[in-house]
Amino acid sequence: MSVGIRLVDAPVSRRDDERAHRYVIDHVGPGERIRRRIAVTNLSDRRYRVLLYPAAAAVHRKDGFVFAPGRTGNELTDWVTLEPGELVLAPEETAKVWTEITVADDATRGEHYGVVWAEISPEHEPAEQVRNVVRAGVRMYLSVGPDGEPRSDFRVDDLTGARTAAGVPVVTARVRNTGGRALDLTGKLTLSDGPGGLSAGPFNVRAGTVGPGHSTTAKATLDRRLPDGAWTARLTLVSGRVERETTGRITIGTKPATQRGGDTAMSVLTVGSLVSVAATALLAAYAYHRRNRVR
Repeated sequence: MSVGIRLVDAPVSRRDDERAHRYVIDHVGPGERIRRRIAVTNLSDRRYRVLLYPAAAAVHRKDGFVFAPGRTGNELTDWVTLEPGELVLAPEETAKVWTEITVADDATRGEHYGVVWAEISPEHEPAEQVRNVVRAGVRMYLSVGPDGEPRSDFRVDDLTGARTAAGVPVVTARVRNTGGRALDLTGKLTLSDGPGGLSAGPFNVRAGTVGPGHSTTAKATLDRRLPDGAWTARLTLVSGRVERETTGRITIGTKPATQRGGDTAMSVLTVGSLVSVAATALLAAYAYHRRNRVR
């Protein structure tokens, strides 16, 4: 059995925000109300009962967007009403559900996270100790405050290339959320000016969800046939309407040329020093021998 769920509505003010067409994203003041329609589809080959409910979520520093177990609630879920809260759907049937969020007058300021879940089970479920629960959800990112919406922004640093122990080339970058709202980062990487003038890409970049003030690693896994050497990497990351790009020279599979040059210079210097010492010793021995002959 399987169920699908998707957001139908997005605010007019966010029509150019791709995230707002997938998730419930908005900024509201205490006491305000918003409404969204969600489409639920029974993707199975038999009739199922579908339960709809909100549950808590959080954005962690390490794991990104994390779902709470079961029907665990939080401040946001107390504001959510689903109408209807239960459906009975035939195979491939779709129905639309209104999701209404009425923010409390004493709501905590800041961004709140949750999920609207669609959970299916047989219409006439037998009594069993272990249930097979299948659910799909739409995330909620609701910013609350009396002022304007917090700015969304991020910074990209430390663009680096490497080859893993298994021989797979990877490119990574450090991303820091410098704004006041959570980000869902996606991106592309292209390579140019490689060995022999080669170019490669675009490659998909994984970064995930990062909360305000948090950092994460954006990573692109490349084709293992990519030759070692220096490349110009161009990384573009996007979250909603915010896009940032960085370009840098990276090296895959070998030490950077500057480092190899430094090692070579040190070797030449060492050999030169040894030759100089040897020449000085020979000259001193020759002078001593000549003085003895004169005497």
